[in-house]
Amino acid sequence: MRGTHLLIPALLLLLAFPVSRGRYNDDFDDGEDIADFDDNDFAEFEDMNEDAAAETETAPPPRVSQSSQPEEEEDEDEATVELEDGLDGFDDSETQDQDMYSKYDQEEFEGIGDMEKTGHSMKDPLIIHTVPAHLQNSWESYYMEILMVTGLLAYIMNYIIGKNKNSRLAHAWFNSHRELLESNFALVGDDGTSKEAVSTGKLNQENEHIYNLWCSGRVCCEGMLIQLKFLKRQDLLNVLARMMRPACDQVLIKVTLNEEDMDTFVFSVGTKKAMARLQKEMQDLSEFCGDKPKSGAKYGLPDSLAILSEMGEVTDGVMDNKMVHYITNHADKIESIHFSDQFSGPKIMQEEGQPLKLPETKKTLLFTFNVPGMGNTSPKDMDSLLPLMNMVIYSIDKVKKLRLNREGKMKADRNRARVEENFLKQTHAQRQEAAQTRREEKKRAEKERIMNEEDPERQRRLEEAAQRREQKKIEKKQMKMKQIKVKAM
Repeated sequence: MRGTHLLIPALLLLLAFPVSRGRYNDDFDDGEDIADFDDNDFAEFEDMNEDAAAETETAPPPRVSQSSQPEEEEDEDEATVELEDGLDGFDDSETQDQDMYSKYDQEEFEGIGDMEKTGHSMKDPLIIHTVPAHLQNSWESYYMEILMVTGLLAYIMNYIIGKNKNSRLAHAWFNSHRELLESNFALVGDDGTSKEAVSTGKLNQENEHIYNLWCSGRVCCEGMLIQLKFLKRQDLLNVLARMMRPACDQVLIKVTLNEEDMDTFVFSVGTKKAMARLQKEMQDLSEFCGDKPKSGAKYGLPDSLAILSEMGEVTDGVMDNKMVHYITNHADKIESIHFSDQFSGPKIMQEEGQPLKLPETKKTLLFTFNVPGMGNTSPKDMDSLLPLMNMVIYSIDKVKKLRLNREGKMKADRNRARVEENFLKQTHAQRQEAAQTRREEKKRAEKERIMNEEDPERQRRLEEAAQRREQKKIEKKQMKMKQIKVKAM
């Protein structure tokens, strides 16, 4: 019995093993069934991803059993092939990305196609192009900027150097002339800023190349203005221009005399070129010295100098031995010397005609000196102008003492009367026009006053009074005409 009991379980085990094996063999009949099972498991995960990312089009097909119809078996075979391809793409990352992008909606995800192209283009070889020469960062690309910066630096350096040199020359001149000026003038260096005249003892800088010095407090003169006119060394363009046309520094001195300390005459001496220019530009020289500049050889002057004088007596009185000595020894530094009791400056150029009044005149002595060096001036050259300042002081005293004789005085008065008469003739028409304009303005103002009167009776009386005045003027003109006719007969 015990053996029978052991045999029954053994038979049951043998019968159960083939059945279970057959069942599992039915489920996994071939490789396609295995792939189908595996892929369907992955498809479940894909369905979950598609539901979370976006709206999916269709779900993957479900598993099909052996009892399905033949059409369903064909669909299962196609699905199995696609799943096998997907299984192959599981190993290939690029193919898997493409399958994943193909499941998205192309209209909703617009950039996916470009991402695929970018992925393919990354495999293309990298091509390095040569950068053109004008786009390279080299010094040749900045030559214009280099030139501009260099020019700017050159201009700044020239400005500093030129300004400092003019300042040194001005102070060198003042230091060498200060003692002479202080011994002849009570006030040296008034800047005009204070109400009371105060001697500052220093130059006034007008700009980088012009320095002024005012002196006053001397017998027979109101004052003396000294102007140091240097070259524009601070201007680089002016420096370059002087290379083509050299020039020199100048010292301009203007002495204003009292009315009673100078007689009536006009005289000038200087270089021939300067005399011709002044005769054209200056009002007094063009009116009182109409003759051409004369040579100064008669008085022992160099041939480079010429004389303009109102009359010969004036020339003989001015050109004494000491004056000739100063001019001869420093002829290279003298540009012009101009003495005039009718000095009014350059000619007045007016587009609308001559002025209606004679210009205001003053008794003035003008000196223009050239600094040696022709632009290459040194402080020693400024010291060499000291003898010319002595000549200026001597000229002030000389002009005060110079007096014309009776004939010379009469001739000078006739010349001034002639100039005034010619001026009145030239301006007669303009003065008539001006008088006519004033009369018309007066009439217009009177008519406006009558029109603005509110009382009609008063307005009528004013009009009658105006008419009576006009009638009287007409009668006076007629009487004058009758008297002229009677005298003519």
